[in-house]
Amino acid sequence: MKTRQRILNHLKKTRAASAREIARALDLTAPNVRHHLGVLAADQRVEAAPNDRQAGRGRPEKYYSLPAITLGDNLPALAEALLAEAGSQVNWEAIARRLAGESDPAQTPPSTRLRNLVGKLNSMHYQARWEAGAEGPRILFERCPYAAVIDGHPELCRMDAILLAGYLGMEVRQLGKIERNRGMCVFTVR
Repeated sequence: MKTRQRILNHLKKTRAASAREIARALDLTAPNVRHHLGVLAADQRVEAAPNDRQAGRGRPEKYYSLPAITLGDNLPALAEALLAEAGSQVNWEAIARRLAGESDPAQTPPSTRLRNLVGKLNSMHYQARWEAGAEGPRILFERCPYAAVIDGHPELCRMDAILLAGYLGMEVRQLGKIERNRGMCVFTVR
């Protein structure tokens, strides 16, 4: 097994460790471990934080851990349970308004609204863009932030359409959707 993979496996077990502790546990030299940790940190596969509890002189020893995003979460299961429990009682318009935030379509030109909307969507991990189309602007999502639960809850696509329409102040219709992480969601604006 390669050294970097051994370091990552050790951090999975211990949650956090210094280069010196990792070197001792894996029977490696501390400079060698620091080199590999530097590469892993540059690739964002580990995070470094100073040890605030260290007493004495000198530079605080850094502790390394796996980024929280790589550890996973239980969000898909929670979302699935909440959506199943709420059933038809969900107020999709209220949720869409809350996600979209404040917007005053009457006071903003359409092109500015589209640009602002794409920025808002990308802050929510949609990988969105807009393009001109023969029937009017089209909004494209290259990623579905609800991919983990969308198969069981297609109503989330309806919520996206409501969000777009509310933010833009125009009618929005969905033309296509991402299927098994292929393709993209396409909405047309009228």
